[in-house]
Amino acid sequence: ENMKSFLIFLFIALLSISAGAEKDSSFDSAAPPETKSRFAMLDDVRILANGLLQLGHGLKDFVHKTKGQMNDIFQKLNIFDKSFYELALQTSEIKEEEEQLRQTTARLQINNEEIKNLSQEMNSKIEFLIQNKIQLQEKVWGLEDKVTKLATIQPTTQETNEISSLKAFVQQQDNHIKQLLKIVEDQHVQLDRQHNQIMELEDKLNHIEFQEITDNSFLVDQGEPEATPFLVHNSTALTYEFDGAALDCTALYSSGIRSNGIYTIKPNGSEAFDVYCEMKFGTSWTVIQNRIDGSLDFNQTWDTYEHGFGDLKGEFWLGLNKTYAITSQGDYILRIELQDWKDTKRYVEYAFSLGSPETNYTLRLSRVSGNIPNALPEQTELRFSTADRDTGTATNFNCPENFLGGWWHSECEETNLNGKYVTPRSRGRLDRKKGLYWKPKKGRYYLLKSTKIMIHPTDLKGFD
Repeated sequence: ENMKSFLIFLFIALLSISAGAEKDSSFDSAAPPETKSRFAMLDDVRILANGLLQLGHGLKDFVHKTKGQMNDIFQKLNIFDKSFYELALQTSEIKEEEEQLRQTTARLQINNEEIKNLSQEMNSKIEFLIQNKIQLQEKVWGLEDKVTKLATIQPTTQETNEISSLKAFVQQQDNHIKQLLKIVEDQHVQLDRQHNQIMELEDKLNHIEFQEITDNSFLVDQGEPEATPFLVHNSTALTYEFDGAALDCTALYSSGIRSNGIYTIKPNGSEAFDVYCEMKFGTSWTVIQNRIDGSLDFNQTWDTYEHGFGDLKGEFWLGLNKTYAITSQGDYILRIELQDWKDTKRYVEYAFSLGSPETNYTLRLSRVSGNIPNALPEQTELRFSTADRDTGTATNFNCPENFLGGWWHSECEETNLNGKYVTPRSRGRLDRKKGLYWKPKKGRYYLLKSTKIMIHPTDLKGFD
């Protein structure tokens, strides 16, 4: 607006100058032409130059103001773009929330229908109960009337004697019932004791056959002298060296060794290595796994499970290759001993065969005895798997990776004796499922405190 005023003022000034020039030319016509022409043009040029200079300054100010206005417009456009983008995001979120709200509404409608059905059922049950209550009240009122009538009738002397005799008889019967209950409680306690004794006898009975087989299999000829073991005691660990090639712990027991401890054995076709031997049931067992307190991490690699890890004096895994070297000598029994967090002990025994490394140490089981429901499939080839080497299970689920620890998996939830050591206080069902547990096909989880896996030969004739 100022610029327009300035241009109008400049235009009027120019008109005034030109009019003055014409007047001067008509007034001073008598003057010399050169002088008049020179002075008139100089003044005109100066006025024009001054006007043009002011016009340039005005144009410059106008340009600066226009730039500032354009910058403001651009800033407002940027703010508008950002606001529009945020509004688009909010609109998208609102649409997602609207879809979730629709789904929630649909679920609530379904739940509402179920609640209506349940409410109808509850109403019908309440009506049924009210009717029963009314009937009971009528019966109670009838009984009260009868009691009132009986109270008004005075019993005769004969009826009083009969009532007294009945009371005495009832008292006598009550005393007799109390005596019977005491006898039943005593018998129940005795039955519990006998049951525990029977369980212990069954446990021993299952191993009498092993003892007889071992005694018969390791009989030496009368003409040959009996081998004498040479024992070396270590101050830090109970470790023994057998003078001769002991095939397994049962061979050491047959030679006369009767103490639990670490021994060196040398199965046929294998190098010598140390094992832990446990003497029980009149023989000795070779321990291939022991877990007692969770001090050792069993989430190991395939190579570690193959060669063994841990401390034979505590928690350990003997190794698949060493176990195969022992069991390839003949037929063996696999015994699994379990203890839960209530210190209840259970066991199960299988006749089994262990495949070679080429078969990924395939395990095949056949249950022999035990006092816990079976949790391992029988007559099925179970391949050993670890998190870094899944050899394939019945499903496409990587059991070792998701449930930790190497094991002979067929289905991921049957059992896992090499899982994470989990205490009962652990929170969350997923942590417990990754833990050390025994899970029958139909039954509950047995969260375990300790486990022990041992092997024992059933026929040692091939060792002679």
